[in-house]
Amino acid sequence: MGLENLKPAAGSTKSKKRVGRGQGSGFGGTSTRGHKGAKSRSGYSKKLGFEGGQMPLQRRIPKFGFKNINRVEYRGINLDTIQGLVDNKKVTEINQEILIANGLASKNDLIKILGRGEISAKIKVTAHGFSASAKAAIEAQGGEAVTL
Repeated sequence: MGLENLKPAAGSTKSKKRVGRGQGSGFGGTSTRGHKGAKSRSGYSKKLGFEGGQMPLQRRIPKFGFKNINRVEYRGINLDTIQGLVDNKKVTEINQEILIANGLASKNDLIKILGRGEISAKIKVTAHGFSASAKAAIEAQGGEAVTL
């Protein structure tokens, strides 16, 4: 077997139409593009969402709502979660590093302590924000709520 004997496996290739090579080829004239219209022209590319001149779907459906670009998104952590950390991990201080180490927040999160649940330990909590009920509950136990 030599390089001159190589050929593709049977059924792996199709015979290509050689379009635009004159009338005698059977694919001359319009070169299989049909007559007129954008698709028959060279350089045609359909715009994303174009529906042939019909009003496109993204313009037909109603728009509603408002997204505030200045919104600050916080990771909410409740008092019962903090109490669980105190009980299980025996921590006396809660800060961002401890919450990250326990999988409750990621390094870029802003943390806000929320008031769901009870807290029964004197603990110092450092976070970016506190709800009024959470701050009152922490301070009622003799703890400290430090805002970053």
